[in-house]
Amino acid sequence: MEQKLRPLLDKLISNEGSDLHLKAGAIPRVRIYGDLIQLGKEHLKDTDIDTIAQSIMTDEQYARLQADKNLDFSYIYDDAYRFRANFFYQMDGLSAVFRLIPVKILSLEELMMPKVLKDFTEIQRGLVLITGVTGSGKSTTLAALVDAINKKYRKHIITIEDPIEFIYKDNRSLINQRAIGQDTYSFADALRAALREDPDVIVVGEMRDLETIDIAMHAANTGHLVFSTVHTLDAKETIDRIIGMFSKEEQNRIRTSLASVLEGVISQRLVPEVNGGRTAAIEILKKTARIEHLILQNQDYEIPDALFEGKDIYGTQTFDQALLDLLREGRITEETTLAYATNPADMKLKMDGVGKGAIIREDAEKRREEVFELKEEEEVKAQRF
Repeated sequence: MEQKLRPLLDKLISNEGSDLHLKAGAIPRVRIYGDLIQLGKEHLKDTDIDTIAQSIMTDEQYARLQADKNLDFSYIYDDAYRFRANFFYQMDGLSAVFRLIPVKILSLEELMMPKVLKDFTEIQRGLVLITGVTGSGKSTTLAALVDAINKKYRKHIITIEDPIEFIYKDNRSLINQRAIGQDTYSFADALRAALREDPDVIVVGEMRDLETIDIAMHAANTGHLVFSTVHTLDAKETIDRIIGMFSKEEQNRIRTSLASVLEGVISQRLVPEVNGGRTAAIEILKKTARIEHLILQNQDYEIPDALFEGKDIYGTQTFDQALLDLLREGRITEETTLAYATNPADMKLKMDGVGKGAIIREDAEKRREEVFELKEEEEVKAQRF
């Protein structure tokens, strides 16, 4: 029955989709640039999906699916493509989702990420979180950060994933990848063990529970660089979510620890581009004395203002600033900018009237500065000769 699956995956790949959805009693669908598109007219039977499951799973995996009623695992399509597969039972029978994981790891430059993200690969200790909703590209960004370290530094990197997605090849660094269920029982168990395995960098696929968060923060506080992902919308919500997961008696301790170890939060949303693809709008929090103070004093509501004001000095930015940059570059439309803005009314003011004039003046000022710098360089050259 794997022969029935592969043509569907072929269509997903050829149409540059991200996910294949299979459901008992429904037509297969692929997600292309955020929308679910039907493939053909044939309705799948529950037996079809069950047969597909048995054809691509080991006996142990199939037994776990029957026992747990859902299962995550990696499916190798060929040398160029892998998939993160999830099978689960629902009201009408069995369903499955295949998320495309390219074998090639794109660099931060190829992903057109803000240059400031490279700073997170150069720190020695602390916690860096990549956040966003499902399908926002967190894993792709995380892989680019890890691979940048791998290519530049001699480090020992341990990844803990469920399941393993991107496959890293040892470059200057030594990388050990561990899969939950296959190589270790849980994120918490693997994290505890990692502290005894001489790591420089620890990558936690997802911080899901209190124990994992607590151990990850302890690892960051004891001289390790820890990367992880969280399903939150922005930096402020990420901080609130982590602290709010603990009991009231523990929250002061966690807030103090988080203020100390948090080095950065990269929050991203995928927005439609003019050319039909999608690009990431990135909110960036970097640790500064002000950010640390705001977290420590429970003034998280001021974090967006701090990110906005720190753009030129620290490279931080809000989502709305990222959207405006994409708009200036001609990569997204005004309609998209307003649709994805955190505060559409405020964004409208920035785009119209005074705000629009400010953008034009800002761009003109930048051009004047570039011309002035060019003239200075020419004068220096003229003096040399």
